[in-house]
Amino acid sequence: MEFARSAGILLHISSLPSSYGVGDLGKCAYDWVDFLNETGTNLWQILPYHPPGEGNSPYQGLSAFAGNPLFIDPQFFIDIGLLNPKHIAQHANFPNKSVGFKLVGEWKNRIFKIAFQEFANQKASNNLHKQFDRFITENSKWLDDSSLFMVIREKFKRSSWRHWPKEFRFRDKKTLAEFREKYYRDINYQKFIQFVFFTQWELLHKYALEKGIRVIGDIPIFMGYDSADVWSHPNLFQLDANLIPYVVAGVPPDYFSSDGQLWGNPLYAWEEHKQNDFFWWINRVKYMRQMVDVIRLDHFRGFSAAWEIPGDSLTAKDGKWVEGPMYAFFDAIKININDLPFFAEDLGVITPDVIELRDHYKMPGMRIMQFGFGESGNRENLPENYPANCVAYTGTHDNPPTRGWFDSSPEALKESCLRYLGGKKEKIAQMMIQAIWESPAVYAIAPMQDFLNLGNNSRMNTPSVPLGNWAWRMSPKSITPKLIEWIKEINFENNRSIIENKK
Repeated sequence: MEFARSAGILLHISSLPSSYGVGDLGKCAYDWVDFLNETGTNLWQILPYHPPGEGNSPYQGLSAFAGNPLFIDPQFFIDIGLLNPKHIAQHANFPNKSVGFKLVGEWKNRIFKIAFQEFANQKASNNLHKQFDRFITENSKWLDDSSLFMVIREKFKRSSWRHWPKEFRFRDKKTLAEFREKYYRDINYQKFIQFVFFTQWELLHKYALEKGIRVIGDIPIFMGYDSADVWSHPNLFQLDANLIPYVVAGVPPDYFSSDGQLWGNPLYAWEEHKQNDFFWWINRVKYMRQMVDVIRLDHFRGFSAAWEIPGDSLTAKDGKWVEGPMYAFFDAIKININDLPFFAEDLGVITPDVIELRDHYKMPGMRIMQFGFGESGNRENLPENYPANCVAYTGTHDNPPTRGWFDSSPEALKESCLRYLGGKKEKIAQMMIQAIWESPAVYAIAPMQDFLNLGNNSRMNTPSVPLGNWAWRMSPKSITPKLIEWIKEINFENNRSIIENKK
């Protein structure tokens, strides 16, 4: 696809400053889009919006298609007459600086069930019911299994499906038919929640496009084992006779960990995907393409070769590289979607075959300015060495915020960095943003934490650390007139502004 010179900010939905304990698709998201528009910023990059599994990681989603119910704005139910204000007024004191996932989830689930009860009591012929019926018909390919999976999971105390009774693990037809009949209402509730999520998302996305903002979504290459997709399509993954992964995904020892990263995700049975013309992947990308405008393709190198680790390993050291689907995969996507709306997350151990695959389809790769400094630094990550066809970042959700990165770096790196930028350490994040905005990179993106000059206590994720991530929230007082003017200025001066591009 065509990429035009643009500027973006990385901020996940959960980090927006909502009143209800977690960012959502309501007023806080519309205010955010207005802020992007006012500053001339073209792009809003989010992380995967799927319901997270263990550790609250959006990269260990319970479904490749479903939306996270936590992101539903409760006010929506008031607006359509399914709740009244008193329902929303009665909630716990949620933390302001982080997401209390359990507390927020329990509260939202409780009031959503009240709304669903009111919905169920309405006449089935009204307009909302017609919209719901259309949604479940159009999305049955994924929605039926996803909703069923979520209800079974609840009945077994949210345990992984590997611990379910045999007839549920192996999807015995009679058992599932009886379960569907018995828990029809619970399954319908799950479908209703997805209907509300995607209705809200569609309205927000339309508003963003009207304001000149394109949304960058994120497709994690691998699925979490405990997901509706692995449970409902076990033939598409490398599982043994007991439906347990005998090999899992990760990466070898690298910048982030001397033991490598043992992700634990099951690897794909690519030959099975090829025989089925990549139908599951094509549906996944098609659906995501309806939701967002550009897709960051996570762990791109896995399509060339993946690090395969024995399922019983305790670290990622004992893995080996195993060839991926390569050109057959992208050719199938392109035929069915007419373009490749991707840029490649091509970080880590990158070999010539990965570069050839990326360049064959003219996909932009990524450059991380933080990686350009220090003894292990690669000068390809410094702005003067960026090709035009790349997406430049100060850092990503996996990196510390730039100020925190700088403050915790060795003195030699700090001195080298300041010499390169020619400024004072107090403005390190601002200077690095300025540097990548001036670069040839077609997209220049920085996390919101860098625009706010925040330290390590605002870090979104620390790779290989399973707990304590994904919870940072932006303060509602963060956006100031001074910040707006500065972002507007750097966007305009570097020909990245939607205000400039409209002229």
